[in-house]
Amino acid sequence: MSPETRRGSKELLKFRLFSNSTSSVDVLEETRRDQTVTLSDGRVLGYAEYGAQDGIPLLYFHGYPSSRFEGWSFGDWPRRNRLRLIVPDRPGFGLSSYQPNRSILDWPADVRQLVSHLGLSRFAVLGCSGGGPYAVACAYLLPADMLSGVGVLAGAPPWVAGTGDVTLTRKVLSRAAINCPRALEAVLDPLFYSLRWIIETGPVTRRLDGWIESMQLKKPTELENVNEDHLTAEDIRKRLLSTYFEAFAQNSRAVVQEAGLLSQDWGFPLNKVAYSGIRIWHGRNDTSAPIAMIRYMADQLPQPVFHELDANHNTTGHYLERAINELINTPT
Repeated sequence: MSPETRRGSKELLKFRLFSNSTSSVDVLEETRRDQTVTLSDGRVLGYAEYGAQDGIPLLYFHGYPSSRFEGWSFGDWPRRNRLRLIVPDRPGFGLSSYQPNRSILDWPADVRQLVSHLGLSRFAVLGCSGGGPYAVACAYLLPADMLSGVGVLAGAPPWVAGTGDVTLTRKVLSRAAINCPRALEAVLDPLFYSLRWIIETGPVTRRLDGWIESMQLKKPTELENVNEDHLTAEDIRKRLLSTYFEAFAQNSRAVVQEAGLLSQDWGFPLNKVAYSGIRIWHGRNDTSAPIAMIRYMADQLPQPVFHELDANHNTTGHYLERAINELINTPT
């Protein structure tokens, strides 16, 4: 085990700088939300499970910045649909050890060890937002007969497609993450701590609860199952904030690292992905991940099933359950 890995493991055990998991997501089953497996190099990989333990296995790669708690948004839908939803933290997020000098192509090896630990020989993967490139990496490196399906929903785009449509703010932050990561961390750590303190004050939490209640009144039919257990606005706020707070549980180091990874070549040519039939769902009005860049990706992949949606980056999530149904019920 490297000195960096040992140090990361000690941080996980002794010092979770920003996490407040005990009070924020106590509605989740304790035994399934904070699971870990030790990998061959000594790193810890954290993950949560939702739904039926004997259901159809789906590895869900969370967005950015996010964590294994992202699976809460499915409510009881996975259990009712006999789905075993497994959501791992990527390195440095949540419970997972930080991995220095990692690449997107390192992820499939971690996935392979996780599914071996879980006793799974065949499974589907779905990457949402920042998790999208990791799903494509699995299609590139993992054996095709191991994957029952591969999907990308509102995925982060490949920068090799050209960044003409990428916002200036995104370009500046990406350059900072690549060229001066330590300086960016020095800004983000106290900024996040301050923002969290502000968010958790009474006036702000009341405003958030009011906003959530108003959104519940407007929510589309696709999301009716999410709150089928009649969670209060306070419950939803705690779950939502915990998802993002957990991304910074150790510090901002992994957040900065991944900003750089998502803004560079993914480490493999898209036209060399042999897995056929990757399913893609993406909004035409997505300004965070411009559709032109996703069209480029689809053109490079073998026989993708590409759904262009009348949606933006956030509202593409309304199609999540529909996408999963298609992913796990289409014969491969």
